[in-house]
Amino acid sequence: MTQPPLQDMIIYRDALMLVLNKPSGVPVHAGPGKLIPLDVHFEDLRFGLPQKPELAHRLDKDTSGCLILGRHAQALKRLGLLFKNNAIEKTYHALVHITPESQLEQDGGVIDLPLGPKSERTSSWWMKVDHERGKPSVTHYRVLGRFDEYAYLELKPQTGRTHQLRVHCQAMGCPILGDPIYGLSDDPTTHLHLHAYSVTIPLYPKKEPLHITAPLPDYIGDWYTKITE
Repeated sequence: MTQPPLQDMIIYRDALMLVLNKPSGVPVHAGPGKLIPLDVHFEDLRFGLPQKPELAHRLDKDTSGCLILGRHAQALKRLGLLFKNNAIEKTYHALVHITPESQLEQDGGVIDLPLGPKSERTSSWWMKVDHERGKPSVTHYRVLGRFDEYAYLELKPQTGRTHQLRVHCQAMGCPILGDPIYGLSDDPTTHLHLHAYSVTIPLYPKKEPLHITAPLPDYIGDWYTKITE
């Protein structure tokens, strides 16, 4: 897969962190597949510092959008505490299928469904709704528009479980377009239509929180224009 140079992905940079607009289909770190992860190229993002930046969090391989890197150990510690305390607000955009089983409220609502591993026999990253042993998982959503059997959603995870947004959407009867794991079996779409649209980070105590937005990829932006106009 051809991807732009990492420096072209930068949408924010200061002394403590970088924010990249990660493309879909690219893993952020090494995994079981053969794809080259982003972090092997972080040396290109030093910009004069003695050490390369490191991941402050992660995004799924198939999810695009805001990816935060800490530029040194102190920055990573500060960002780590913010993530731990749920002080960083993350907003996603998603295009979903509306199935006959859809439980979406007209304008929006809250999805409060505990999540746990799907099975010990499948990938450890695959998840399911598990009311007995799952961990609390909460997603706030807003319906930005509807078109035929599709809806365009704004999603704000209150918790940060693996595949949380993807499983929550599936459980509500509105799987995300292009999801190879939790989507419709006859969905031919090549990209997961889930984008980490923005982050709000209270990084500097005496300043207003930073609000950083990642431009939508064309395959989502075209739908956004069609469905919200």
